[in-house]
Amino acid sequence: MRERPWPRIGWRNIGRNPRRTVLTALGLAVGFFAVVFMIGWSRGITAELVENATSLISGQIEIHHAEYRPDRSMFDTLGGREGIDVEAMLEVIDADEGVTAAAPRVYAGGLVSSGEATSAGMFMGVDPEREVALTRFLDELVAGRLPEPGAFEMLIGEEMGRQLAAGVGDELVLVGSAADGSMANDLYTVAGVFRTGLVEFDARTAVLAIGDLQALIYLDPARIHEIAVGTADPAEADAVAARLAAAIDAAGREIEVASWTVLNPVLVDYVGLAESMYWIFIVIIFAIASFGIANTMLMATFERRREFAVMLALGATPRAIMGTVLSEAAAVGLLSLAIGSAVTFPLMVWWATAPPSLEWLFGSVTLQGALLEPSLRVGYDPAGWTWSAFGLVLTALLAALYPAAKAARVPPADTLSGL
Repeated sequence: MRERPWPRIGWRNIGRNPRRTVLTALGLAVGFFAVVFMIGWSRGITAELVENATSLISGQIEIHHAEYRPDRSMFDTLGGREGIDVEAMLEVIDADEGVTAAAPRVYAGGLVSSGEATSAGMFMGVDPEREVALTRFLDELVAGRLPEPGAFEMLIGEEMGRQLAAGVGDELVLVGSAADGSMANDLYTVAGVFRTGLVEFDARTAVLAIGDLQALIYLDPARIHEIAVGTADPAEADAVAARLAAAIDAAGREIEVASWTVLNPVLVDYVGLAESMYWIFIVIIFAIASFGIANTMLMATFERRREFAVMLALGATPRAIMGTVLSEAAAVGLLSLAIGSAVTFPLMVWWATAPPSLEWLFGSVTLQGALLEPSLRVGYDPAGWTWSAFGLVLTALLAALYPAAKAARVPPADTLSGL
């Protein structure tokens, strides 16, 4: 079967006006870069947001009494008033392949006083070694060190220290309600000062060794309020939570195993909204780009009206004329894709592995309880990139449909006679 020459002619025609072809291709390439970058940046922001929201303080999974949320009563401890074998449960949790770290916690509310200054606070009892392995808020202290268990030491947030005019070495009085109904109070030395960047948390949180807080509020060592669990990938939190619930028999022991998607539904909605936005980016950016290529193809077909008239007079069909124009549009689209890919993907690799910080421009941002440090971090999204490449070529073809139809309807006789 004889090869149709029209596609080959269309590809060859892109060299007729190199300047116009290059400008059109660059316009589409910029559109391709914009789409890929916005998709990747959206992915990067949401990934950092989820990572910071879960790894800074809370962990990806929380295990607590079924009635603990949302009131967070002091008396709703794991295992009820009898408590649990904390070490045994931690061993079961640590054995899961998806778990990177787990840490027990105890909470209480009360007042922190220094001289005449007093601040309402939340007391957080932690196992320092396990907590450092799980979360990041104690990794780099502003001053001092971690508290020693049994030494009547504590950590305070930087903002709390400012409000109380207290620092490392100062003694603070903690006052609160004990589990037996009495008044709990004692004197503690500030061993260190932490800073998370979340002003509210830094202003109201005092951290003690878990045994010290249990002793302060007369809570049995077998009674803890929660076990925070970390996973390597926040996206795996739901699956890991389901496995842990089965492993510790959560249903039969009135225990809730909740992943961050349950604990922070607003963040889930935000992530879903952000991920849906890139479809809007694709449509808007390529719609704008389509006007540019449509204008270019209209100019090209108008300049070649006599050429198309000759082709039609020699027996070419209107379909062949349309095929020629569309082939030219496809060639421009593929050229744009080549240029766009050559520029885009090296930048995506750079911004994914070593993203430049934008803190100098925006500063730190708190969003949905997470500290977000603006940067050009992008996330890899092969599916989004593939759809963007497909959208670029499709945009070129769709934008050329009208010019192709106009070229196919050129009247040969009138055009060649100069009418």
